[in-house]
Amino acid sequence: MSKDIDELIHERGYVYNFHFHLVWVTKCRHEVFTTPKLVAEMTDILMKIARLNEVTIEQMEVMPDHIHLLLSFKPKYAPTNVVKAFKGGLARLFFELHPEMKAQKFWGGHLWSPSYFMSTLGDMSKETVENYIASQRKG
Repeated sequence: MSKDIDELIHERGYVYNFHFHLVWVTKCRHEVFTTPKLVAEMTDILMKIARLNEVTIEQMEVMPDHIHLLLSFKPKYAPTNVVKAFKGGLARLFFELHPEMKAQKFWGGHLWSPSYFMSTLGDMSKETVENYIASQRKG
């Protein structure tokens, strides 16, 4: 691939460059993170969980009823495990700080909806990679 990739991450035994867009919502889309203090607390918890799980948060936004993250993590980690670490850790740590929220809005003990959205991103489009692979025997 003729294009230089500036964001290659070199690890022992492999090199990678991928990013994930991850979004998930609160249970029943309850608006929880409605004050600067709550957003700051959630941001701090997100950063803590990322550090513990060797995840790089490249960009984040904590909205009243959902969270957007742009992430990168080592290929040895499964995306579903990263999602579980974030959603489970966030709920546990947030409810430790705010047990009243659990009692008021989340009586079942679940902060998050069970679903999430995740997509992969890269520096090259699918078409670029397809063309590169197709050109290998011709070159």
